[in-house]
Amino acid sequence: MTSSDLKQLYIQSLTKASFAPFGTVIETDGATEIGINQGTTIRFDAMAGVDVASGGGTPIISMFRGMRRPNPIEIHLLERHPLGSQAFMPLSQHDWLVVVAHGNVAGDAPDFSTLACFRASGVQGVSYDRGVWHHPLLVLQPVQDFLVIDRRGEGHNLDEVWHDGPAALINP
Repeated sequence: MTSSDLKQLYIQSLTKASFAPFGTVIETDGATEIGINQGTTIRFDAMAGVDVASGGGTPIISMFRGMRRPNPIEIHLLERHPLGSQAFMPLSQHDWLVVVAHGNVAGDAPDFSTLACFRASGVQGVSYDRGVWHHPLLVLQPVQDFLVIDRRGEGHNLDEVWHDGPAALINP
């Protein structure tokens, strides 16, 4: 199969409505604003939940450093976290890509024919719902850092499924 035969993923804008089947968009637009600290700070309240308690898990905060993949970006695998949500928030104002898919009918593997790609702005994060199939971090800069909130604990919390060859290409 040549690269011209592969599915080309259209890059959609990331909106709360378009991403709702997969999780939550984390952004200040539309968030509840609460003045705190004697009026010197605005708290954008409860922008996403953290679902990590399954199997006795606890929430952790980490930093991930993503490195740019070569063009075109080939989609070879998807992963999911069956025991908890996973949130990514960029630490710099650079766009990045989010690739997701629905699960197959049996629910045990991703349906690669449902791949969707979103362009997140540098002020948008995402929180993948528990069990949502997604591609690992895709950055458009040589290097980009993210604050990540996810689960630590016992139990199997990472499923990876590799496609036989690239499932799709992205030309950002």
